[in-house]
Amino acid sequence: MKDDQRTATPAEPGFTTRAIHHAYDPYAGEGSLNPPLYLSSTYTFPTVEDGAARFAGEQAGYVYSRVGNPTTVLLEQRIANLEGAEAALATASGMGATTSLLWTLLQPGDEVIADKTLYGCTFGFLNHGLAKFGVKITHLDLTVPENLERAISSNTKVVFFESPANPNMRLVDIAAISAIAHRYQARVIVDNTYCTPYLQRPIELGADYVVHSATKYLGGHGDLIAGMIVGPKESLDQVRFYGIKDMTGAVMSSQDAFLVLRGLKTLALRMHRHSENALGLAQFLSAHKKVAACHYPGLDSFPQAALAQRQMKLSGGMLAFELKGGIEAGRRFMNALQLITRAVSLGDTESLAQHPASMTHSFYTPEQRQEHLISEGLVRISAGLEDLPDLLADVEQALAAA
Repeated sequence: MKDDQRTATPAEPGFTTRAIHHAYDPYAGEGSLNPPLYLSSTYTFPTVEDGAARFAGEQAGYVYSRVGNPTTVLLEQRIANLEGAEAALATASGMGATTSLLWTLLQPGDEVIADKTLYGCTFGFLNHGLAKFGVKITHLDLTVPENLERAISSNTKVVFFESPANPNMRLVDIAAISAIAHRYQARVIVDNTYCTPYLQRPIELGADYVVHSATKYLGGHGDLIAGMIVGPKESLDQVRFYGIKDMTGAVMSSQDAFLVLRGLKTLALRMHRHSENALGLAQFLSAHKKVAACHYPGLDSFPQAALAQRQMKLSGGMLAFELKGGIEAGRRFMNALQLITRAVSLGDTESLAQHPASMTHSFYTPEQRQEHLISEGLVRISAGLEDLPDLLADVEQALAAA
């Protein structure tokens, strides 16, 4: 995975070439360089027999944009190609992707084994949502594959994790966890939002499904809300016609699909700059006297640096660090930032910082944060595309205030 993407050949162009061109021929679109934006909720049928055949799945074509739109379908084809998957499904948000997939795969009595550290809303859906409907939720430290080996059973239907994890950057060995899960016929879902398919492709490492908040790096400009699921086509057809159509209604708009397609064109370029800036910040923070620890896969001191080298092309644009003064130091640091913006999203051109104990994970009790490995002084930074010296100067003056 560390080596550059597949060698460019006429049969298999490189990553960025595919991100710009895959599945669209301008000459089939009236010569338009950009693919058309289809603004239609419903679609017509030449005859009633054609309509019946489409509803029965016997004829290709569109019926209603809740289950398919030409603009979103192009995005799905392109994302599936970049992730190395059979198919993809566009959704209205990252949580729309996660919930639509899990509602389809699970039933009462099933078990989900999830990592200890998760995005706050994913944690909430599992423990405050699915758990109410008879799905058992078990949290384990999946950075140690043997923990899964000891806990998994025939009732375990899904193993879910992020790598790197939000917000503390822990990595999970995707290949090792997938091998264990598959021995028990459990399906593996990886949230690949932090990495994007440019830095990491979990399907190629053995995972069954990938989910994204396309709001983040795939869109890249902080101007849309969107999600993606990638995986086997037959299964994603079920998610489309049940998980989205009947359960969540989490349909991506054609306008947002158009914007994500735009974002994909510069994804590789942006991920390099995000990664360069994050590494520069991490190196500075790891040596600062007010920082207890800095968590970034590109640091030699990162405990899972070898794993990062194996399964990530670059170390990414996200980093986290722990201030020695705990929750109050975290708040002082955040309030002192002048260039880096206080916000809970990530993957934008602007650098963003958040303090999980005060923001995204504030609904956890202090005991829950400790249990799920989120320290009170933890600060997460999404390194943007600004000039690195300006970012370093802002962090330095904010640390002085902390």
